[in-house]
Amino acid sequence: MDLRKLKTLIDLVSESNVSELEITEADGKVRIVKASAAPVVMAAPVAAPPAMVAAPVAPAAAAAGSTPAAGAPAEAAPSGHVVKSPMVGTFYRASSPNAKPFAEVGQSIKSGEPLCIIEAMKIMNEIEADATGTIVKCFCENGQAVEFGQPLFLIE
Repeated sequence: MDLRKLKTLIDLVSESNVSELEITEADGKVRIVKASAAPVVMAAPVAAPPAMVAAPVAPAAAAAGSTPAAGAPAEAAPSGHVVKSPMVGTFYRASSPNAKPFAEVGQSIKSGEPLCIIEAMKIMNEIEADATGTIVKCFCENGQAVEFGQPLFLIE
């Protein structure tokens, strides 16, 4: 979606009584949510990023059993599915500071449901669950900077 079209949509939402607008096109998905003063834009690519497999971690932890750092890899390889950050940015658990978090520890979640938002280059990217289960752990704090591939949630 080009920048002019996006700006036009933002202007339309801000000038109307519409509080939220979501558009899906071949090249991506855009969600505009009107906050109290200015609209917030959340965009995410339609194609899901390739899943990263952490299978080599367990054999590496077993091989490193004699080193003092062996406890850290064992902790970093919990059982269950780890949702990792698809980009570098700032992690947010909710769409606004006063809003309820998308996902809480102990909550049942289905694949495709939103877990969090990662802000990158002033664009809010909604991160969706890529597995169904229960959220066991959230690895990040609200407002924390995250790296590509960094664990965000553990789902069992």
